[in-house]
Amino acid sequence: MNAKPSKPGQTRRRTRVEETSSGGFVMAADGSNRVALIGRESRSGRIDWCVPKGHPEGTETLEQAAIREIFEETGLEVEILERLGEIQYEFSAGNKFIVKTVHHYLMRQTGGDLTIENDPQQEAVDVQWFAVDGLQTTLAHQNERRIARIVSEWIEQNQ
Repeated sequence: MNAKPSKPGQTRRRTRVEETSSGGFVMAADGSNRVALIGRESRSGRIDWCVPKGHPEGTETLEQAAIREIFEETGLEVEILERLGEIQYEFSAGNKFIVKTVHHYLMRQTGGDLTIENDPQQEAVDVQWFAVDGLQTTLAHQNERRIARIVSEWIEQNQ
């Protein structure tokens, strides 16, 4: 229920919305310990590097959504290696209070080339490979940096 403020200084009630996204860290097929990140333009005009992800469509599973979103936002064909976990955060958009859960997977490139041309919403302005050992200073969001540490640990254990 959204009510207009009746008194000066009174705030409007926000509708709580829960959203789910799926995506993750794609390792380069060449074994170089690099992952593909997308760049999104921030409100201040700088490029924020983040993990490709998006909402499941129709009856897609989280895994199917992650694979599709990776292709759309990076141009890469991938296979899932492992589930990394999820992050949850909250933000306001208009009259909505959004609680978003993002499911992350570790994936490996099986084909394709880096491109943002397939991104239907044109959210990504760039896509590049980044060394895993530099993700703590590259990723724009703290919660994604936390998941990146799990990627580093996975690489150490599986090389």
